[in-house]
Amino acid sequence: MTPHISLEQWRALIAVVEAGGYAQAAEALHKSQSAVTYAVQKIESQLGVKAFEIQGRKAVLTPTGRMLHRRALALVAEASDLEQAARKLSAGWEAEIGLAVEILFPPEVLVDCLARFGAEAPRTRVEVIESVMGGTGEALLTGQADLAVTPHVPPGFLGKPMLRMRLVAVAAASHPLHQAGRVLGEKDLRAHRHLMVRETGSSRTSRSLTIEVEQRWTFSSMATSIAAAVAGHGFAWYPEARIRRELEEGSLKVLPLGGMEVRFADMYLVLADPDLCGPGVSRLACMLEEAGTTIR
Repeated sequence: MTPHISLEQWRALIAVVEAGGYAQAAEALHKSQSAVTYAVQKIESQLGVKAFEIQGRKAVLTPTGRMLHRRALALVAEASDLEQAARKLSAGWEAEIGLAVEILFPPEVLVDCLARFGAEAPRTRVEVIESVMGGTGEALLTGQADLAVTPHVPPGFLGKPMLRMRLVAVAAASHPLHQAGRVLGEKDLRAHRHLMVRETGSSRTSRSLTIEVEQRWTFSSMATSIAAAVAGHGFAWYPEARIRRELEEGSLKVLPLGGMEVRFADMYLVLADPDLCGPGVSRLACMLEEAGTTIR
């Protein structure tokens, strides 16, 4: 069915609500007051409803008007997104892409993906947001990221399973925990320092804690945390792919926790808007997905 109400008419209704009256809306839209009034009256007559009632000098929404206003906001926003996506597609590759990546993801794999992408799209700038826990989802929610690699898919988004990261509990070979000569328990760990990486989201939660201890060092960089572990300053769970060299060299050793030393984190590839993403985002997402299959 062909719609009888134009986007301009819906914008007029929204402007009356936001400005608080017809005269103010006309000024905001740079239109005459009669044009704004006519647009709203046209909506009311076409739908057979009353959107506003006048109280004093102010136009106030009726219950039906509140519903129309909510739907109009969504409709106008969707139209704006569609126009923006069309302009992106007509312009070719995006000028800039925001990519949020959980620090569990191996940096050498990320850099390899970026190098391949850069060869195909040399004029597209990529801003990489390295994040921890809630910070990755926050980058999507705030519009900083066009796509993300994250272990937590935020509400309102869909995530495609990408890979399963294996995390292992380790400490330096010289650390006292390795001198016990037996399977360790939580009580043993509590007597030593836990090395952690700080969550980057503005609303940090206790999800980033892996075990409650009195002694804890928290870093903003995983590389620094690993360096502290190698130096014998504590224990931590790290992605096995990030510390493979240290494990092979023997500078870090897996703690004997009776099977509890291994944990897993499922990583997801999330697009901020799958329907409206440009060719650059689609291509980079494909490269990241392919790279995920190579990580062991």
